[in-house]
Amino acid sequence: MSYTLLAVLGVAGAVAADLWVLRTRLLTRRIFWTSYAIIVVFQLIANGVLTGFRIVVYDPGTILGPRIAHAPIEDLLFGFALVTWTLSWWVWWGRRARTDRHSGRTE
Repeated sequence: MSYTLLAVLGVAGAVAADLWVLRTRLLTRRIFWTSYAIIVVFQLIANGVLTGFRIVVYDPGTILGPRIAHAPIEDLLFGFALVTWTLSWWVWWGRRARTDRHSGRTE
């Protein structure tokens, strides 16, 4: 399976989890996109260093080819999926903990 396909599947899964499975709906909030804009700047810096100095090398047959800051564009998809999945779970677990605390349940 190519890195491109895995990155696209990661984004699709993260969007589905946020909007329909966990229903955190982070993607509908301006604060998410503002925060993500900050994150993506640092992601591009880190990717640029890692790929520019050839610490990380990609097989050309597994990526589309276009690059941003030396890194394949798929890295932006992968990073978006990673951030979205992580934040969606964080919010979902936080809501669950508050609900459990208010209902008096302990685990």
